Amino acid sequence: MSDTERTFVPLSIAVLTVSDTRSLADDRSGDTLADRLTGAGHRLADRRIVTDDVEAIRTAVKAWCEDPEVDVVITTGGTGFTGRDVTPEALEPLFEKRMDGFSAIFHRISFEKIGVSTIQSRATGGVLGATFVFVLPGSPGACRDGWDHILKDQLDYRHRPCNFVEIMPRLDEHLRRGGLSA
Repeated sequence: MSDTERTFVPLSIAVLTVSDTRSLADDRSGDTLADRLTGAGHRLADRRIVTDDVEAIRTAVKAWCEDPEVDVVITTGGTGFTGRDVTPEALEPLFEKRMDGFSAIFHRISFEKIGVSTIQSRATGGVLGATFVFVLPGSPGACRDGWDHILKDQLDYRHRPCNFVEIMPRLDEHLRRGGLSA
């Protein structure tokens, strides 16, 4: 549900494609995300492609998460079960807070489209510093589903009853207090 009294707040979103075979010229999943986020009124902060390599993925995502001009990072690719699929392994250890609900909702939506084949994806999400990070599979359909049915609304300040934008200013409270404590 959208609150028409609230003003849209455009976010700065970076897109990372993880692939050993794609280039910007044939990156349909990255194109899908870039087109949808700019179509919704957000700004594409940066877009890159890295190989299926833990350090390459971490380096790109950490740099964006340390950049105060980047609000959100969305990755596509590397969420399967083959030996080269390492995006969750690269990013989940960096998350200060995991977003289990993102994965659960993504799989529910995906199940409606592709049935039990959704179990072959390890889509995930979390918070790194003051930045939301979402890890999507490497197909244009999965990117459409993730954006259209989850991220579009959660990254819109007008969405009710709650959204990620309204809590963004508080994501790094633990950093300002000196770390997470029990």
